[in-house]
Amino acid sequence: MAKKRGQGEGSVFKRKDGLWVAQITIETGRQKSKYFHSQKEARDWLKLTQTQIDNGLNLSTANVDFQTFLNKWYDAHKLSVRPGTAKNYRVALDSHIIPVLGKMKLKDIRSDHIQSFYSIKMKTDSNKSVIGVIHSVLHLAFDQAMKWGMIGRNPVEAVIKPKHKSKEIRTLDENQTRTFLSIVIGTRYEAMFWMAITTGLRQGELIGLRWSDLNWSTKQLQVQRQIQRISGKGLSFCEPKSKSGKRTIVLSDEMIEKLRKHLDTQDMARSFAGDKWKENDLIFSTYIGTPIDRNDLFKKFKEFLEQAGLPNIRFHELRHTAATLMLKQGIHPKIVQERLGHSNISMTMDTYSHVLPSMQEEIANKLDELLMPINVSDEFKPFEKQGKK
Repeated sequence: MAKKRGQGEGSVFKRKDGLWVAQITIETGRQKSKYFHSQKEARDWLKLTQTQIDNGLNLSTANVDFQTFLNKWYDAHKLSVRPGTAKNYRVALDSHIIPVLGKMKLKDIRSDHIQSFYSIKMKTDSNKSVIGVIHSVLHLAFDQAMKWGMIGRNPVEAVIKPKHKSKEIRTLDENQTRTFLSIVIGTRYEAMFWMAITTGLRQGELIGLRWSDLNWSTKQLQVQRQIQRISGKGLSFCEPKSKSGKRTIVLSDEMIEKLRKHLDTQDMARSFAGDKWKENDLIFSTYIGTPIDRNDLFKKFKEFLEQAGLPNIRFHELRHTAATLMLKQGIHPKIVQERLGHSNISMTMDTYSHVLPSMQEEIANKLDELLMPINVSDEFKPFEKQGKK
């Protein structure tokens, strides 16, 4: 009786029709065969597959359809990312990836399938930025499939990611910023918008600040969380956007003074609300102590812009305004990076490269002033004349 081959064992032989067959045992009693036009191709495939099996590849599980795998991957991965990110991944899966690739077998998806998918998306989807989310999801999912031993390589690695034009960054200049801040003076939003422009905090970080994050004596503010709206859960506290998002920011004397006045105003609101007050220790809250809704803040922001006669910018562009003003004041980009919570300085410089031309012109003029030779010839003329006498 012939001995059954163990997993990973295989053979290569030639059929009567001239094709070469590579066979490998993927589990006891089951074999996988692949056909080639040459013996070398068959042996190369067998050798590669044996190596993959030795490294943990399980060919039988790769036969699962892509939709089933993606749902399994998502259920495992969503616990390791922020709720907003998980939501974006779910939308990318349900609205874009699964309808096109979901019925294919995991093992059958090649780089050219994904490349064609990207090309179609770039032509038909009005939101070009969605391709970045799709690319991230596919890359992460296939990487996990490799770690689980379901495939031997990540097909996304060989795909050219389409580029989309980033949104133009719009900022307020110095005079526009002063105009905007003058409009919010005396309103309950004065301290919030002053902080947004002087620190560059993200909107979610601003409305997630607690009084316990502030050290009045050292003027240091700990950025430790942000607020996001999660589908089915409402407003929720979550981790900052990145590891570097947790940071310490030193506030100015003026900012501290505005916060003291803001605290007095909030104490009056607490007293007026009585039993309706919900204590969350939030620096910026509603009239009853609950987190401020992003949509409500957005509407109020637009009202202030209209009152000031300023361009219709996004709230996030107050962050860009803060960064631009800091760089134009000659603050070192490393300090700007840390204040904004960027993961590295290259991200800061790439994002705000539009500021560099004016900075370079200023540097060039300063170098001219520093290195300009002093004309001393006239200073010696009187001495020369005296010598002639």
